[in-house]
Amino acid sequence: MNTVAKKTKTNKKATAAQAEEMDLTEINARIEANVELVNHVVFQVAVHFPRHVDREELARAGALGLVEASRRFDASRGVPFERFAAQRIRGAILDSVRAADWAPRSVRLLARRLEATEQQLASRLGRVPDSDETAKEMGLSRSDLAKIQDRLFRSVVLALDHETNDSSDEELTLVDVLSDPNAVDPTEELEGREIHSYLRDAVKLLPERQRAVVIGYFLEGKSSKELAAFLNVTESRVSQLRSEALQALKLGIEAQYTLEEDADSPVGKVAKRRAVFSDQIGTASEWHERLETWDDKYQVPEEPFIPVRRLTRAASTKR
Repeated sequence: MNTVAKKTKTNKKATAAQAEEMDLTEINARIEANVELVNHVVFQVAVHFPRHVDREELARAGALGLVEASRRFDASRGVPFERFAAQRIRGAILDSVRAADWAPRSVRLLARRLEATEQQLASRLGRVPDSDETAKEMGLSRSDLAKIQDRLFRSVVLALDHETNDSSDEELTLVDVLSDPNAVDPTEELEGREIHSYLRDAVKLLPERQRAVVIGYFLEGKSSKELAAFLNVTESRVSQLRSEALQALKLGIEAQYTLEEDADSPVGKVAKRRAVFSDQIGTASEWHERLETWDDKYQVPEEPFIPVRRLTRAASTKR
């Protein structure tokens, strides 16, 4: 008896497995034979949706509806699969659109009413109607029509990679159209503020003659000849002071972005002097003070660092 029962149980499992395999084969065959039906239903349904609704998204939802229809189809009911599947595909598309739409139903009703009115006027006038004509046809004032259009515009949600219609051959997305090429990235602005602050502090900490050359040459537009006359040195010495100052500023600011464990221990008087200068730059102001200040353009004060009258007097003395 046990042997017979085991054989019967094994046969039932084999029969069930074969039936399941046949079902999967039929399901896949129905799906493959009716793929084009999805595109047909999408074409019928899409005319009722705004232009911004992605047709590819509708097709994907319809394909899922076709798979679900193939699984649920019961031939014993006497309904052709194509008719049954078309209803399931249409329902899947509508469910997908409703799930993705956050605007209330009243807004969508207004959108359909406005679109139908514009189409009727366009057919009657032979051209696109203006706002006054549309408002009159709908029995609204122009301001009320503007409010409705504003609600409709705000109900549309587009992805940033959405392609826009453009007269040129170039393919543009919303990112290309909406982005401001002149806008400064917040991280870049903060970094710029910090570097400018370091530079201001570093210039103030330079030795007096180097500071005079940097401010006079780069900020106040003085020539090497004028600076040489002011400092009572040769022009070559001014050039040397400028090079020394720029090197000190460069190394001092770079040191602010170097981890202490990565920095080499200073060896020699020059290296130690540079290390002290770098430390002074780092402690000259607090981090929040550096980020709060933003001056991308230096304004020469009314009383310059090196007054012109002193340059003239120094030049006369040298002669």
